[in-house]
Amino acid sequence: MTRHPGIDDLFKSEVNRSNALCYLLQEWSWTRGFPYTPNMATVFLDGSFVDTSSAKISAFDAGFQHGVGLFETMLAVRSSSGEAAVVLHMDEHLQRISRSAASLGLSKSMRIGALGEAVRRTVEKAVAESQDTARFRIRVTISGGDLNLLSASRPSQQGSGSSQVEHSPTLLIHVQPAAMYPAEMFTQGVLVTIADWKANPLDAFQGHKTLNYWPRLRELQIAAGKRASEALVFQVTNYLAGGCVSNALVVKNGVVYSPIARGEEEDVLAESEMGRDAKSGSSSRQATDDNDSESLSDEGDLKVNNYDAAPKGAAIPSPVLPGVVRKWAMDMAESQGIRCERRMLTIHDVLGADEVMLTNSSWGVLPVVAVEANVIGDGHVGKIAGHLVDAWQNLTDGNRS
Repeated sequence: MTRHPGIDDLFKSEVNRSNALCYLLQEWSWTRGFPYTPNMATVFLDGSFVDTSSAKISAFDAGFQHGVGLFETMLAVRSSSGEAAVVLHMDEHLQRISRSAASLGLSKSMRIGALGEAVRRTVEKAVAESQDTARFRIRVTISGGDLNLLSASRPSQQGSGSSQVEHSPTLLIHVQPAAMYPAEMFTQGVLVTIADWKANPLDAFQGHKTLNYWPRLRELQIAAGKRASEALVFQVTNYLAGGCVSNALVVKNGVVYSPIARGEEEDVLAESEMGRDAKSGSSSRQATDDNDSESLSDEGDLKVNNYDAAPKGAAIPSPVLPGVVRKWAMDMAESQGIRCERRMLTIHDVLGADEVMLTNSSWGVLPVVAVEANVIGDGHVGKIAGHLVDAWQNLTDGNRS
């Protein structure tokens, strides 16, 4: 494969050599409820503030015993006055965890207002305790608590028999200084690998931020060993899902493409059917063996192929998390007149893209300039990725004014 001149220098630099490992260590600890900087964390556990040494849960908590639970991570930015901090996209994050809790049977009556108030109180305390910190990382973890799932699902023996056993999930909120990523990651871009682990669209728990992050963290560990900052995860159907801890966006000829996320399947199918109906009466399509999956054409549009021939009304479930920053990035791009589409994307779409970027609430928008040994585009941060990086910086800086 042809490599862009200077690409080795980028990925062998000391800054980029340590990026992935540092991020991995933070993700490994944060996604398990343990702060990476324990003496600098503000902790809210089940209704009370506790110091880090007292932040303990029961050995019989369903989150510990069986991995029953969900989490969200958010970013808060201290205002210029220094007396408060704004939590970015808090409502979207809390609505997502509430939907997941209801969908997966963890809780059908989560009080988003009360949860949001708990997040704000914890952030306020962290701001007061960490005067020199400008940005804060917030993790909200809700586990099953002392929960017997069979008992919780069994009708009560009293009354009408229709009520169910009440239980109280464990709520942990901890706030700490956010990771400060080297500027080179955003101005020069990063290397990513391809994960061996694959997401299963028929797994109802995919597309939710459950506590079972071990497969993703293992792939991050492997990627770090290759001096990469992330790893791209594909589905068992070989369509792109995203990064281990991020969503992926692909740019081809000025159009931003995103994998279809959980909850978007029916809308995308309806749009696809409307497009086919609009083309009815035109010359018939001819499918070939080497065109049995969607890919981006040289013109930047998706080729028509056998996937389009799925029966009407049949939508393949998606294992892709509906990312909050993914949505922000697509909305921002569309506000600037850039077309955005949700599609099934293959490895050929990724390697043939003009730009690739990864989004999450910790780093915002992260440009990718190489996948394994394959250079993306010309090996430099693309125009659209650069624009979105700047827009995210403006968003976070703007909340300090």
